[in-house]
Amino acid sequence: MLAQEADRLGYSVVWAAEAYGSDSPSILAWIAGQTSRIDVGSAVMQIPARTPAATAMTAATIDACSGGRFRLGLGVSGPQVSEGWHGVRFAKPLARTREFVEIVKLAIGRQTVEFHGEHYELPLPGGPGKALRLSFHPPREHIPIYLAAVGPKNLELAGEIADGWLAIFYSPEYASESLATIAKGRGKAGLTLDGFDVVPSVPVVIGDDVEMCAELVRHYAALYIGGMGSREKNFYNELAVRMGYGEAAAKIQELYLAKRREEAAAAVPMDFIDQTSLLGPKERVAARLRDFASAGVTTLCVSLFAPDPESGAQTLRDVADALTLSGVGDLGE
Repeated sequence: MLAQEADRLGYSVVWAAEAYGSDSPSILAWIAGQTSRIDVGSAVMQIPARTPAATAMTAATIDACSGGRFRLGLGVSGPQVSEGWHGVRFAKPLARTREFVEIVKLAIGRQTVEFHGEHYELPLPGGPGKALRLSFHPPREHIPIYLAAVGPKNLELAGEIADGWLAIFYSPEYASESLATIAKGRGKAGLTLDGFDVVPSVPVVIGDDVEMCAELVRHYAALYIGGMGSREKNFYNELAVRMGYGEAAAKIQELYLAKRREEAAAAVPMDFIDQTSLLGPKERVAARLRDFASAGVTTLCVSLFAPDPESGAQTLRDVADALTLSGVGDLGE
């Protein structure tokens, strides 16, 4: 229902995520069959969950079935999911991502896939395998590739090898540092930020009371800052520290890992939530949309905090109205 409403309203893309529950390609293939115009994007397909060839096959298939509407978002996930769920060591994630993306591009481009890297070897040496190429012609030889990136090195890699960046906790007030890092990667590839898609996932709650709207986002923020990863390695906690919330980030993590979840949520600073969300009446949301656009966002993904589908659909309509008031950009969900 929500994807169909977004399609009707003119949103540009609907995204689906995966962790260790439902997988994103199945959801996106189903959505593609229920819609006619809106793009469908993985945010993300996990790199440790699939071989590069399987990922390319899936991407090309959904792109073909949807009439060229697929966007391929990739991410390495984190140590706990990669090693605990997929049984894949998390070591050297940047090098693995670079090789993975290169093979995916070869396969989608219908080139004969022969690759000799540190992490992937195709075909395997000394056996009956041979270099192959995709056996059907997808509608496009290039499918847009996005990387989910948080840390500086991964941001630079996204700029170098991808068409877009899937961001989380994107703050217009902090964005210049992240965009400069991406621009550095673009420069390595002889490119600029022109045409590079900056896609933050932004919680949205429409209402008259900004503080009350923020309350719906607190547990989400606490989960990522406090519980997504271990005490030693939590990329989102490190991001909050870089954004200037070091003391709060340490407290949130301590409380969350001690299973004091309500206290952890209460410890998330209101300013952090407000910077990284769209909260309040439509007029206030419109003003923040202008801030996000001025801070380099090219496709803004609204993350709905609604109790039921009809409320979610109303939020989509409210954001569409706010975008009209703002006078900037295209719709993106």
